[in-house]
Amino acid sequence: MSLTGKKAICFYFQVHQPFRLKRYRFFDLGHDHYYYDDFTNESIMRKVAEKCYLPANEILLDQILKNKGKFKVTFSLTGLVIKQFRLYAPEVLESFRTLAETGMVEFLAETESHSLASVRSRTEFERQVGAHKAMMQEHLGVEPTSFRNTELIYSDQIGSWVADMGFKSILTEGAKHVLGWKSPNYLYCNSINPRLKVLLRNFVLSDDIAFRFSNTNWSEWPLTADKYATWVNKLASKSELINVFLDYETFGEHNRKETGIFDFLAHMPGAILKKTPFKFMTPTEVADYLQPVSAINIPSPISWADEERDITAWCGNELQSAALDKLYSLSEKVRMCDDAQIKKDWEYLQASDHFYYMATKFFSDGAVHAYFNPYDTPYDAFMNYMNVLSDFEIRLKRFVPDSHEVNEMSKLNNLLKEKESLIDQLTSELDSLRKSNRTKKATKGTLTKEPSLAGNMLLLSSSRTKTAKKSKTTTSTRTRKAK
Repeated sequence: MSLTGKKAICFYFQVHQPFRLKRYRFFDLGHDHYYYDDFTNESIMRKVAEKCYLPANEILLDQILKNKGKFKVTFSLTGLVIKQFRLYAPEVLESFRTLAETGMVEFLAETESHSLASVRSRTEFERQVGAHKAMMQEHLGVEPTSFRNTELIYSDQIGSWVADMGFKSILTEGAKHVLGWKSPNYLYCNSINPRLKVLLRNFVLSDDIAFRFSNTNWSEWPLTADKYATWVNKLASKSELINVFLDYETFGEHNRKETGIFDFLAHMPGAILKKTPFKFMTPTEVADYLQPVSAINIPSPISWADEERDITAWCGNELQSAALDKLYSLSEKVRMCDDAQIKKDWEYLQASDHFYYMATKFFSDGAVHAYFNPYDTPYDAFMNYMNVLSDFEIRLKRFVPDSHEVNEMSKLNNLLKEKESLIDQLTSELDSLRKSNRTKKATKGTLTKEPSLAGNMLLLSSSRTKTAKKSKTTTSTRTRKAK
């Protein structure tokens, strides 16, 4: 089926929940090696599953079946949320499998840990992407062909890495400061590797749903599916691609059921299909059938967070920088370690949420994240995280000592080997000398037997002569006395 000349609209939903840390005190270091607040994690997962994931998935499945191939959506599920589904809400994972089986839903690849590895370590970034692809194949039976980085973080360099890994397209923010006069409503390509297509978020149409839907003070409140479709249609003459990217928790959690958000979701596909020339496509379909209008130059990383649309939400202050520096300074040791629990903790501790909690400035979407923020202040978040990370480092050193310790141990081992070799050599030489000495003694004994016997005979003869002389002298003396 050729889609050439058609206008596309792409609806994408991010699904993520971190493993939140429990209160971890300084005095817990070296004693308590379990870092997670299981009660909070399970409670939040169960709440969001019932309010958002399950009812929203049911609506999407219904719309997919009703529209018979005309309605398509896109998801990214982090490795961490998949693991939480398995632990706390297996029925949610099953509902995503059902959506996957329709063939109308594309699941994107991303970092396994919803991490910031792309701005810290290419090696770790690529490792996590590979691990996430394996998880998607295992749990959903799909092999991702398009990519979404953590929080839509993107730069020219990151895009080139993603292209090198074989992906067709990547999603990011349609930030004003990188677009300039350009419109986000077209397809672009990576400036380093043009094979990678770049889909830019229309933040106005996206935020109308995500942040303004429940705002009764908004001039456009209430937002209906028909009104939204009208706005989309107005863009048709000067647009080729409209990308609406949202947190999935927008439905039922950030905007409660009572606001009408689920009614909006249920009627939105039909309204767009009826009132606009746009067709629902997934990122891979967009990459296959639409032509980029130009390359997009983004030398510094951008994201979909805050008004600045940069990465300062996670690494914009000294607290965040110190924590990230410490975390990724351990990456080489972690790669050398084979302990399963160390590997799992390493994965959980990389979640970008831990660093977002340390943010010290106000963000336009800060209220959304604050909803799930377990800390009173950024400094509490920092201290708690660093305590956990310090204990993690202690455990890691038991498996992989510091480099100078490794060098010292290596020197000692070499010295021991040298001494053992010298001992073996000296022992061998000593054995040879002992054997040689025994041989010499045996030979000497054989040569001195006869001379010793002759000497004894001479001594005996001499003794006899002396005895005879003495006897003669005694007789002569007696004769003289008798006279």
